[in-house]
Amino acid sequence: MKKEHEVKPEKTPEKTKVLILGGTGEMGQWFTRFFGERGYEVTVWGKGGKVEIARKMGVPFASDLDSAISGSDIVIVSVPINVTEDTIAETAPKMKAGSLLMDFTSTKVKPVEAMKKFAPPDVEVLGTHPMFGPTIPSLRGQTVILVPVEGRSEKWFPVIRELFEEGGAHVEVTTAAEHDRLVSVVQGLTHFAYISIGTTIDRLDFDVRKSRKFVSPVYDIMLDFVGRILGQNPYLYALIQMENPSVIEVHDAFLAECKNLSEMVREHDEEGFVRKMKAASLKYGDTCHALRRSDKLINSWIVEYETILNSIGKVCGFYHVYSGKTHVGLLEKVRPDDVVLSKLVSKGTSPHIKNKYIRLKLENLHLLSETELREWRKENLEHPVRDIAVLIPSGAKPEIILGAICTNEHLAVCEISDIYTGVRNVTHPRTCKCPGETDVDKTERFGVTYRITIFGDCNADKVEKEITELLCGLGCRIREKNLPQKA
Repeated sequence: MKKEHEVKPEKTPEKTKVLILGGTGEMGQWFTRFFGERGYEVTVWGKGGKVEIARKMGVPFASDLDSAISGSDIVIVSVPINVTEDTIAETAPKMKAGSLLMDFTSTKVKPVEAMKKFAPPDVEVLGTHPMFGPTIPSLRGQTVILVPVEGRSEKWFPVIRELFEEGGAHVEVTTAAEHDRLVSVVQGLTHFAYISIGTTIDRLDFDVRKSRKFVSPVYDIMLDFVGRILGQNPYLYALIQMENPSVIEVHDAFLAECKNLSEMVREHDEEGFVRKMKAASLKYGDTCHALRRSDKLINSWIVEYETILNSIGKVCGFYHVYSGKTHVGLLEKVRPDDVVLSKLVSKGTSPHIKNKYIRLKLENLHLLSETELREWRKENLEHPVRDIAVLIPSGAKPEIILGAICTNEHLAVCEISDIYTGVRNVTHPRTCKCPGETDVDKTERFGVTYRITIFGDCNADKVEKEITELLCGLGCRIREKNLPQKA
């Protein structure tokens, strides 16, 4: 018979299941990590069957795709634009009631129409466009465009919006038609212009590397943006140009303006050229803020380079953006394109590579802050440990003295390892006139052992001496060897 006071254990709530079609691609991998870090149960699938990528991310690969689709709460289509509609047509009908279908495509009219057409009425749909690439380390500060469908996004739209906003993103809500019109300029025009600059440089057989010797900050940054686009998947950028119908109108306007401006240059029509620039400036409407924002970008580039130059001869740390490795060592040389380090020995490193020189390209590096460098040293170097036992002054607090010791920048860790309160005999002359007679008092003394962990790239004996001198300066006495130890 069941007792009245017996409490039935609560059932652990199941995690929301997310299936990412194209999850083994670069953006798919990015969002696999994003959802996984937020407690979602993620499964991936990719046409190439790259199970090893799923294994590396620590998530299952959907070997039975139909079963994975019908068992998922959220299905995300993150495949090339030209196969998005077909993927939606094959996937949507298999989804369970109450689930959500999303797409991560750069166009929205066609994918949203396909989701509305092929998803059952009890399956919600949400057009989604992350306005960033897979090299971005965090969602913070990025823009995500959401295209909800009236009557088909009520349950999941607020959930997804909150998820992205809590991750630090700016969420912009719009319609599919407005998205494609705006993106035809935001992506279609800018990518087209940058790619055109790159192909023009190729046509001119121009030496970009040599031109950087005559560089201005604006030109250098522009070249980096051109190179950024040219260095990525060309099929993706071709599809962004070709799958958005609004892009053609933008191309026509761009080519007409290029031709018009070029004719003014050929005819030396200075006033016409000036009028064009002034008219564009008025339409742009935010040139002052644009100047300040671009100055901020340029100055940050200059400041980082100046900081690196001023660090020659010091221990520096650089995070390599693409390999994910951190290189720490004495900065030997700084040149326009690279830096040279004499590398430190870290845990597990063979002794023969000590003082080995390493050359790193500047454009791939992020200079570690002092805090980041300290954490790297703390985690990766072998640290000697020393104990310093002292008698502290009467009324002094061990924790206050510990705080003073911790100000030494060469210490990875500092802690109190032992505290001892004892009684010692203290003799002093009697006040009477009897020669040789003394009084004996019982005096309580406070003993503390401070354990210091010294960074492995510092001189341990020198640091220990510095700490000992500090303790003596604070009125402490080095503890005698015969002082009783704590039981």
